[in-house]
Amino acid sequence: MPAFGQADLSNCEREQIHLAGSIQPHGALLLVREPDLAIVQESANAALFLSLPGPLAGRLLSQLGGDLARQVRPCLDDPLQLVPAALRCRLGDPAAEFDALVHRPDGGGLVIELERAGPPVDLSAPIDAALHAILGAHSLRTLGDVTATIFRELTGYDRVMVYRFDDEGHGEVFSERRRPDLEAFLGNRYPASDIPLIARRLYERNRVRVLVDSGYQPVPLIPALSPISGAELDMSLCFLRSMSPIHVQYMQNMGVSATLVASLVVGGRLWGLVACHHYQPRLPHIEVRTACELLVEAIATRIAALESFAQAQSELLVRRLEQRLIEAISREGEWRNALFDSAQTLLQPVGAGGAALLFEGQVLTAGEVPGTRHLRELGAWLDARPRVPLFATASLGLDAPEFGPLAATASGLLAAGVSNAPGEYLMWFRPEQVRTVTWGGDPFKPALAGADPGTLSPRRSFAQWHQLVEGTSESWKPADLAAARLISDTVADVVLQFRAVRMLIAQSQLDDVRQQVRLAEHPVVIADAEGQILVGNDAFHRMLPNAGNALRSLDDLPACFAEPAEIHRRLQDVIAHRHTWRGEVRLETGAEARSLLVRADPVFSAPGRVLGFVFLFTDLSERKAAEAARRRFQESVIERNRGHMRHEDPDVVMLYRQMMSSVVENAQLAALEITDGLDMVRMAELLESVRGSVTRAADVLEHLIHQGRRAAGRPPVEPTGGEEQ
Repeated sequence: MPAFGQADLSNCEREQIHLAGSIQPHGALLLVREPDLAIVQESANAALFLSLPGPLAGRLLSQLGGDLARQVRPCLDDPLQLVPAALRCRLGDPAAEFDALVHRPDGGGLVIELERAGPPVDLSAPIDAALHAILGAHSLRTLGDVTATIFRELTGYDRVMVYRFDDEGHGEVFSERRRPDLEAFLGNRYPASDIPLIARRLYERNRVRVLVDSGYQPVPLIPALSPISGAELDMSLCFLRSMSPIHVQYMQNMGVSATLVASLVVGGRLWGLVACHHYQPRLPHIEVRTACELLVEAIATRIAALESFAQAQSELLVRRLEQRLIEAISREGEWRNALFDSAQTLLQPVGAGGAALLFEGQVLTAGEVPGTRHLRELGAWLDARPRVPLFATASLGLDAPEFGPLAATASGLLAAGVSNAPGEYLMWFRPEQVRTVTWGGDPFKPALAGADPGTLSPRRSFAQWHQLVEGTSESWKPADLAAARLISDTVADVVLQFRAVRMLIAQSQLDDVRQQVRLAEHPVVIADAEGQILVGNDAFHRMLPNAGNALRSLDDLPACFAEPAEIHRRLQDVIAHRHTWRGEVRLETGAEARSLLVRADPVFSAPGRVLGFVFLFTDLSERKAAEAARRRFQESVIERNRGHMRHEDPDVVMLYRQMMSSVVENAQLAALEITDGLDMVRMAELLESVRGSVTRAADVLEHLIHQGRRAAGRPPVEPTGGEEQ
């Protein structure tokens, strides 16, 4: 792991950039010991910057004069490991106002970073307008453009880019607002190597970072090691932290003098960045940086909502498809034609150009697909691979060169088995996307090495470089995979029901189909026209371990569930009146209760003649858990922010609640889309990310209101706390 400033271009991804050991000179840093607040480490410029006699190490904060110690003490009981506390103080001779950020680094102690306070500014009105604009964005593209506009107006930087990462870590300029005379970067892509993994991790922790002047001279910490930990100071959360010399050289090669970069963290993962570039040195004061932090939390929450909403829309299409398939089985005894009646219903949720079903020796297709012979060969190739719930590739010809000639229709393949039988698959295809990728410089010549970090030259040329990409399709996104899983699961259920129906129609095939039904994952019960149970599969017996084998008739079912009288009434409606039944039932097994969706359908061999009935059960535990998680989330968000503002001034509380209402509304909409979406695996992670964004937003909003009161000429509302020691 190369030390800070000692990495070269072969190992810069492991450079210890959080152990910089120095700061940018537009501020000063103090490390103090708790609880006496004695200074043990300082930046070399601290005394001069604060207009105090030095050195400062060994002195108590209270001995510096001014009110820094009195302002810091109320923060000591706060958790300061994740989000620094912001405060304003007076220090020096003559006394001057400073803004300070206070946090606890790994290794112990309290880091206090100070910068000269700028003129008071009230940002409450533009922030409130920005929050409403973010909430009103109804697509990712619109949200990107809104974000770039908001940040350019708020920060005044020459160029603002919304930078989005793909699945491989490469970045693309998704939206841009710039000075008219500047070259456009919109659409440019940059290789993953431009942002090392260790830097991405810091982006997730420290949401807003600034480079004030790319020509700065770093100011070292004295002593070099923290006297508290005996190691280098962890500067992960320091806004003054020196930038890697390689990164500084990178900015200089672009002609950029100053940057502000804000992280978009969605579901605990770095989704993208808001990157602001300026071509002269620029120092954004704490009010602007805090506003940026508040806004990126709201933007990340909106991204989570929009992506989850898109998944929910796909799920709605799939549910409609499922209903058509079930109706087709009940009405016609066949379902395959219904699956392909409307090609867009099958293709749109997955974003595919074509689809094919291989089932019982037949091949049905929609859209642009390979020929039948090739489809059968693909089925055999999938049979020979290890069985997975969903196979996905965007470069089939690279994975299996024998299928290279199919690139025009099948560079991308998604495939899922619809039964346990070999050769039975539902497949989606995407065509080859021969495209020119515009890179911001040649990604294959990323750097020129020099003798030391000062002469390293990461990417001297940022002229657009065009790469022709062949043999691949557009990559399958997580939402595509989730929709494909849902459709394939639905088709697998329908296959199971179809085969159950055929058991009633064709007794000659009973043994073979009984095995297919018996091994199915979903509980199924098949009864004859008199309601006598013919088949209950293994999943059904596992669902009712104490009663499943003893059931002889549909009349025996109600006793296994809560509200048996209601279930008995429903069963009689199915049996006597030949009605379908879609409903929710509660299964009580000991102390545990589970909600199940029941689908009951009569099976007709001719109008008015019923062969029997098919009952399918689906566990609703995940959906119930999602609803409960959403309720807990909403309660916690509302409770968290109902009493967050600790001050008594009614004007402050009213302003805080007014502005937080947009943040909370945004979060609640995101929670609704997340819990209604397809991705149940990441639901808890996404909800926790949104909850964290609300917490961060509440903290930074309180600080902004505090500063806004100063700008309006009103005394700031000071938190209650201890006296200066």
